[in-house]
Amino acid sequence: MSSKYPEVQTITVRLLTDKPVRKTPYQVKGVLMRQFPDEEIVPMLNGSYRKQFLYPRVQVKILNEQIYIVGIGDGVKPIISITSKMDLLDFGNITFQILDSEIEEHEDRFQPISKLIRYRFATPWVALNQTTGHRYRFLNNVDRVNFLNKLLGQNIVFMAREMGMELEENIFTKVTLSSLFPTPVDENNWGAFDGEFRANFLLPNYLGIGNGITRGYGTVFGLFNPEIFSFNEGDLQELKDQTDKDDTVKGVKTESDLQEIDVNKVPRPKKSSEKTVAKSKRKPGRSKKVLSEEFEIEEDESMYETNISNQNVAPKHSKKRGKRKKEPKKSSDGEINFNSEEYHKKQHSL
Repeated sequence: MSSKYPEVQTITVRLLTDKPVRKTPYQVKGVLMRQFPDEEIVPMLNGSYRKQFLYPRVQVKILNEQIYIVGIGDGVKPIISITSKMDLLDFGNITFQILDSEIEEHEDRFQPISKLIRYRFATPWVALNQTTGHRYRFLNNVDRVNFLNKLLGQNIVFMAREMGMELEENIFTKVTLSSLFPTPVDENNWGAFDGEFRANFLLPNYLGIGNGITRGYGTVFGLFNPEIFSFNEGDLQELKDQTDKDDTVKGVKTESDLQEIDVNKVPRPKKSSEKTVAKSKRKPGRSKKVLSEEFEIEEDESMYETNISNQNVAPKHSKKRGKRKKEPKKSSDGEINFNSEEYHKKQHSL
């Protein structure tokens, strides 16, 4: 397959262990940082590159009690470097032997294409943060699903730009969700959804999209054979004709319209300065994070306007005081326990 866009390397490593892995992505990343302190993968995991990279280059997932390590762009080589060196993962209370690893590498699995292809979310898609969640509450069902669909399309544009792609074609998206009622996600007041989507953009399996990527949320899996797709210029009317033939969901509308995202109108992401990050920690209710939890992205308010009556209701700022951060736990010999969730959260400044 060929493309006029730059090649983007991707890699997926599935670790085959001697027993089921019932750990979180945070815990796995903590072990990797402790066991490979001198490897280049460490700053990819601990937040050191948050000013350099908007989108996480290395992602850890736990799927079907197995560990998946996914890399894109600059994250590929650090993953390759440690894969051959992993023979066990020591969590302190349990040790997993690495029996084997399955590696899948590609250079053409991240680019726009001329056909609409189908994906499902293998883990919940955290589409709503505090800001977008406030807007979402005042929409009717039809506007809600289209609002989420637009967020999805914008996220794809953000990801493409982060990988050095200035898209010339607009992005088409269509989401189908199991419910329009978001599932709350931990203390951040995020809202998550299960379902599928279609887009004219090729994404590698197990890559994350939305909020909470470093926690394993928003993992996508393609329901297609990528070898059958052509990358020649195509008539996008075919996309519209295809969706017209799709079955509609009965009852509450959980399927969006096919929407075209004008790539030139998607706002540019803005990486937070140290002062902005410190300020956002003091006032979590004012976060405007769209793509990931480590960075703030400028939002164009007009992009979220709908046909319903204007709801000019200012979001209420939380008056709750933030909890005092716990110091990283130490072992009996005084060393920091890098496996602890407190340590990993501190590294990511969540």
